[in-house]
Amino acid sequence: MRNLVRFRNLTILALLCLIPALMPATTPAQIAVGIGISVHVAPPAIPVAVVQPPCPVEGYLWTPGYWAYGPAGYYWVDGVWVAPPRVGLLWTPGYWGFVGGVYGWHAGYWGPHVGFYGGVNYGFGYGGVGFIGGAWRGGVFAYNTAVWHAGAGFHNVYVDKTVINNTTIINNHASFNGPGGIDRQPTAEERGYENEHHFEATHDQLAHETSARNDPNARFANNHGRPVGMGVNAREERQQDRIAQGVRSGQMTPGETARAEHNEARIDNQVNRDRAANGGHLTAQEHAQVEHEQNKESKQIYNEKHNAKTDAHPHGNEEKEKK
Repeated sequence: MRNLVRFRNLTILALLCLIPALMPATTPAQIAVGIGISVHVAPPAIPVAVVQPPCPVEGYLWTPGYWAYGPAGYYWVDGVWVAPPRVGLLWTPGYWGFVGGVYGWHAGYWGPHVGFYGGVNYGFGYGGVGFIGGAWRGGVFAYNTAVWHAGAGFHNVYVDKTVINNTTIINNHASFNGPGGIDRQPTAEERGYENEHHFEATHDQLAHETSARNDPNARFANNHGRPVGMGVNAREERQQDRIAQGVRSGQMTPGETARAEHNEARIDNQVNRDRAANGGHLTAQEHAQVEHEQNKESKQIYNEKHNAKTDAHPHGNEEKEKK
């Protein structure tokens, strides 16, 4: 009998040990710094970005463009304005590192400080060392318009060009750290930032990368390292995703949805006309105009998803006052 009890206890213990292994894996909000994809081909140089679109919503932060890798090889992911997961967080861009004959991708993350991103000069405040695009002040983000293009009517802005002159800028366009690329190691301070709580890329950022992966024009094999005027298709898809999410959540009324879809169709028709007139491509001026229109639409979608009107209460506060 004693042996039977002992056997039963051992069986229960073994089952308890197996439970964690049998449970489905989950993606935590907090992440650790590590290496993701590894490839044997060097990433292309960082293209020179001439224009940064204006920030559509106060509180959004710029996440710079980068070369990602997929089944079709390297593809360019345009820089984009996104909402951080929470107030007070800054974006540390990802970077490629060359070690042991392979190029490994170190994914970007959100954290209280901007850490080491390989010394890669992504531009617009990410010069390879640190970050000079702005700062959180009392729970509100202030934009340094010397390097970031704040939206019209933004109140929390300042101009600080001295920080640019006194900050080390990596003056090349190499997109990876290591032999043949950028020779820079993290400082003791940056190593300390690696031990802080980090948060993975947001859903909008991941959707943005997925759109780029599915855009043939973003692939290095097609653009040969010059993704000028690219990213329009991805921007349109991202706007559609935001509208669809607003419909699913009930945040957007049928009227708001119809207005947003009408404007997106108008922009899409204009893009198609411009491309047809230019051999399938957009000029720099046309691309800037599309970005301007999409920024206006992005702000409008944001406002409509956060106003008092919902699918259940399409008249918002007017309904409540009548009651």
